[in-house]
Amino acid sequence: MPTNLFETICAMLNRDGGDIFLGVQDNGHIQGVNEASIDTLVTNLVNLSNNSQKLDPPFILYPLTYNINGKSIIHIQVPASSQVHKTANTTFDRSNDGDFKVTTAHQIAELYNRKHNHYTEGIIYPAVRFNDFNPQLFIKVRNLIKSNMANHPWLALDDEQLLQKAGLWKRDYQTGKEGYTLAAVLLFGKDEVIQQVVPHYKTDALVRIQDKLRYDDRMYVQTNLIDAYDQLMAFVAKHLPDKFHLQGSQRISLRTTIFREIIANIIAHREYTNALPATLIIKNDAIETENANNAHGSGPISPNAFTPFPKNPTIAKFLMQLGWVDELGSGVLNVSKYWSLYSKGVTPAFIEGATFKIVLPFGEQFFIGNQASNQDGNQGSNQDGTKERMKFIVSSQALLEKIQAFAHESSNKSIYTNEQLHKVKHLLDERNAYWLPILNACIFPKSRKEILGFLHLSNQTKNFKTIIQPLVDHGLLNRTLPDKPTSGYQKYITSNNGKKIVYLLENLKEN
Repeated sequence: MPTNLFETICAMLNRDGGDIFLGVQDNGHIQGVNEASIDTLVTNLVNLSNNSQKLDPPFILYPLTYNINGKSIIHIQVPASSQVHKTANTTFDRSNDGDFKVTTAHQIAELYNRKHNHYTEGIIYPAVRFNDFNPQLFIKVRNLIKSNMANHPWLALDDEQLLQKAGLWKRDYQTGKEGYTLAAVLLFGKDEVIQQVVPHYKTDALVRIQDKLRYDDRMYVQTNLIDAYDQLMAFVAKHLPDKFHLQGSQRISLRTTIFREIIANIIAHREYTNALPATLIIKNDAIETENANNAHGSGPISPNAFTPFPKNPTIAKFLMQLGWVDELGSGVLNVSKYWSLYSKGVTPAFIEGATFKIVLPFGEQFFIGNQASNQDGNQGSNQDGTKERMKFIVSSQALLEKIQAFAHESSNKSIYTNEQLHKVKHLLDERNAYWLPILNACIFPKSRKEILGFLHLSNQTKNFKTIIQPLVDHGLLNRTLPDKPTSGYQKYITSNNGKKIVYLLENLKEN
């Protein structure tokens, strides 16, 4: 690696962030990085950015590798940080294309003042103690991190060390005040602690389709940001249909792809000291979200020409470790890209000001209903009919075994012939419209209660054994906590074989 690389990383963290490209010369010529060194370089960058001996406080970076005209480059996106960083015990700042040592007390004080005034997520609460955090969240967070990066360096830390490494504990070197920050409380705090620290905090999710003056459905979210993300994603899944898109040879859920960005934006870029509640409103002609904002501009944002600014870089960095956020600015780009596929013929709008507003208009043929995952747009059938059909489907062990075998047989085939499709159709002659919703719904992890509730069934053991357990046994659903099958935090996610079945069923339906 370049000897001054971490000086530049440190300077960018301390100023406005930036982008570093390894394998590209100053004049823009792509020289490329030695292919044999890429894995080592990426691993070293991740580990060193998490090492306080190299970068203090640590700030984990995620380098991305791209191949351009047969040459590989490494892109390191460095966001602005809410903290002041050092490398080799020296503080650096950035001006134009240069990195400069900050040595005088006056210059260092200016850095701290700029960070302190700009990022309210870094407000220190000295009276907050470790036992004010929800211990179950540490288990959940570790599972999410592990599923995103199996060898993540945070996995080897205890809970208090994890909070420190994540930048959720800090010391103000001007005042001597030290302790856990507002970001720590929002991410890990018990509900009663959050309500005492930020009593105005809430996210209001509403459906206004039939009753436009009040609401058809409403959910207040006033819990920690980790659970808030799950609750808001579940609310969206309840009321919006899912659509699948073929990206290369991979089937992706458009609803999940779009709304993970929308909800992560509400969580990561909100100004939490502002009493204005964040809102997510599903209307008959559009979806609108709005949250308090620390603005860096005013008016509509163009996806093709905008400069992303982090509003809560520590929270955004934390969500990145969970796999909920990709890189800075990806939300606007991904939502713009995928919304036109989800609701054809319309373009989303992003408006920055005292509040940040996103408007996602619906095309003329777009259907919204309570049975969101029913791809045919039907409102669903009565509860008794649902029970009978579901029992009939999942009790057919032989059918599940044949489907599982076919998925394995087709594992390396990205294109299915008519003969193969007819073979699947023969296997699935007994299927009904509920195969697709179940597998679609669990593309995003769902608990036992959520799955059964989605099917209008009670959360009883007999329903679990009849409906969910066979799908797990035959590899169509995976447990998110495989080592703890009876855990109250257990969720289920569609496996790769299950996704193949979704693809096959979609083809059957289209053909």
